[in-house]
Amino acid sequence: MLQTMRHTLWAGVLALAAIASPAALAANDASQTVRFASAPWPGVTVKTTVAQTILEAIGYDTRLTNASWTIALQGVARGDIDADLGIWMPTQKSTVQPLVDAGKIELLVKNVPDAQYDLVVPDYVWDAGVHSIADLNAHADAFEQRIYGIEAGNDGNQIVQDAIDGDVYGLGDWTLRASSTAAMLAEAGRAIDDKKWIVFLGWKPHWMNIKYDLRYLEDPKEIWGGGSSVWTAINPAYAKTNPNATRFLKQMVVPAKIQSQWIYDYGYDKQSADEVATGWLKAHMDRVGQWLDGVTTANGNTPALAALKKALAG
Repeated sequence: MLQTMRHTLWAGVLALAAIASPAALAANDASQTVRFASAPWPGVTVKTTVAQTILEAIGYDTRLTNASWTIALQGVARGDIDADLGIWMPTQKSTVQPLVDAGKIELLVKNVPDAQYDLVVPDYVWDAGVHSIADLNAHADAFEQRIYGIEAGNDGNQIVQDAIDGDVYGLGDWTLRASSTAAMLAEAGRAIDDKKWIVFLGWKPHWMNIKYDLRYLEDPKEIWGGGSSVWTAINPAYAKTNPNATRFLKQMVVPAKIQSQWIYDYGYDKQSADEVATGWLKAHMDRVGQWLDGVTTANGNTPALAALKKALAG
């Protein structure tokens, strides 16, 4: 595996511990260490591994703290963490925006600009005429008046529960069945195999979009807040003093289709994150070249793409 130095830490429930890093000076950046945080979601896990693999190949050390997304975000705000690649907007806006307004974090780039988070149905249900959340209640019996959700406390669950409580789209008599992501997808898989009608929380990027033929329901009342995207959050002080690494992170944009494949390979096909990252990088140098345009190695001596190609060939 390509690796200069990689540390992985686990954050506690209450707070991230401050992470000490050497103040090594590079030609372009004040620090040669990039500290990431990641929620335990397959997409951000692989995406962060891809970023780490590239940075390590061009001379940076990387550190990773695994934590819930709220704890990870607070770490970025405090400066204990440099970047987090898994900020979902607008579903996390109520927590994220106050930190942006206070200047504690910067939303650097939409790293997945075409993400989506909404209610989904199998294609055969769509073909039967269910195209919108507004169409659900007309077929309440077929759905058994159930919407399947994921872990308690998730923003998507709350959006659905608020719609039920407010009788939005006529869903007042419906029930949200909250469980785990794995349990929800297992339920969905069984229903799809039997061609039963089911509506559940869906999002992309995710392997569900490769495994199943799904359709995202229209939301004319915009209870989901409009279109979704995944952002890179960065500590503003880090961004200012480390322009080379920051340029790479700002240019690392991943279409949902690509990240869905990463998630399929990692979360469904059970390859390691390192295997997925390295294999994909070797096969997609044209796109990686866009990410590394104008970026150098950590010491400033070599174009980053040349250094990455050499490292991958070694």
